[in-house]
Amino acid sequence: LRQRHHYTRRLNLDHGLSSYMQEFIGFAQENWVLIVIWLSAAGTLYYTESQKAGKSVTTTEATRMMNHDNALILDIREQKEFAAGHIAGAHNLPASTMDAKVSEIDRFKSRPVIVVCKMGTSAGSIAKSLKKRGFENVVRLAGGMSEWRAAALPVRNGKSS
Repeated sequence: LRQRHHYTRRLNLDHGLSSYMQEFIGFAQENWVLIVIWLSAAGTLYYTESQKAGKSVTTTEATRMMNHDNALILDIREQKEFAAGHIAGAHNLPASTMDAKVSEIDRFKSRPVIVVCKMGTSAGSIAKSLKKRGFENVVRLAGGMSEWRAAALPVRNGKSS
């Protein structure tokens, strides 16, 4: 008897969910303009936020770009973090000194550039500023050095190679 009662309650719960769905559909039909405005705002927010960060590449894509496209790895972490471990062949140009020293990498404008930071979050703004300076193909490493290390890819210690 108890199991049957539990089963009956589940049926009522399922019926309750369908009535909630019917209420939502009714709300959406009555307030379609509000729904359209909300979806437009959400889409606009998503688009602007994705444009801020710029295009990102995975560790696999970055490795391919390094091996086949002669990509420049631009590590924007501070010197101390860079010395503790960086991608082989990376050029260190800390974000804090980027404006003053960006001319050091101007000769690489025609090469693909992969911007690397610690977590992949601050590289977007640097990538965007490099594009404004005339760099043709600038991307950021998704997940930064944290993702590179998590993928067990090789890391060098010390200064720039």
